Amino acid sequence: MNLRDLHYLLAVADGLNFKRAAEACHVSQPTLSMQIKKMEDYLGVRLFERTNKSVMLTDAGRRIVEVARRIAQDEGHIHAIATMLRDPATGEFRLGAFPTLASYVFPVYVPAIVKAFPKLRLLLIEDKTHVLMEKLNAGKIDAALLALPVEDSAFEVVPLFEDPFFLAVGHDHPLAKRKSVRTDDLTGHKLLLLDEGHCLRDQALAVCRARGAEEEQSFRATSLETLRLMVQAPQSGLMTLMPAIAASGADWLRYIPFAGKTPSRTIGLVWRKADARGDMIGVMVKALKAAQG
Repeated sequence: MNLRDLHYLLAVADGLNFKRAAEACHVSQPTLSMQIKKMEDYLGVRLFERTNKSVMLTDAGRRIVEVARRIAQDEGHIHAIATMLRDPATGEFRLGAFPTLASYVFPVYVPAIVKAFPKLRLLLIEDKTHVLMEKLNAGKIDAALLALPVEDSAFEVVPLFEDPFFLAVGHDHPLAKRKSVRTDDLTGHKLLLLDEGHCLRDQALAVCRARGAEEEQSFRATSLETLRLMVQAPQSGLMTLMPAIAASGADWLRYIPFAGKTPSRTIGLVWRKADARGDMIGVMVKALKAAQG
């Protein structure tokens, strides 16, 4: 059993499809199937349950795949160390961010990273927070811009900036003429929030529950732009919390600042402590902070 066989195993485990796994590994399906069968014979256990219609991991397969992922990640670390020793600021760097942040910070951060590391090939990934965390753990991305806190001892976490919330309302909303609002003013009103899985939803819900505001249950948005359009609709009576970084379209909406303690989210860069390019990422953090201003 060698590293190639482990990659075959992971390819099948990820897609539970031998044909697609073979294509991903650039081998024929019979070749891949034969190597998996050899691995099962060598280990003395079945890794997959196979029928004409489905492929499933066995219990032994699941446990072995967990170890195989760690080995594959360590292999990646070996390559990363070699690349770093040749030139830490070359090769590929995969940076993730969640949807309610990515489109606002990537245009600012990418030029700063390119200027600091002109030989680096930057790949941008936009996904929900829990998916980015999974990809970080699996070594599928190198760092992610996330809302803090991130409580995992395997990661380095550096705050980059604070992003305060505004209360966003239409011009005919009862609170529209206020110069500022307090969180207590949300009591009895309905907030339109993002769909499940968005960290901004969780942050907004925390404010709602603390101050007695209610979520509008009849509709949940999938993007900040949808939130804006729904709130600005005449006579909607809706409102939402909008991060300052995304507070645009003031002609159609009123963005009201909070008085007193302002609800906000802290944005930071997160990466694995074991990453061989930790020193380089530290330099990247300085470039990001400088770009943010």
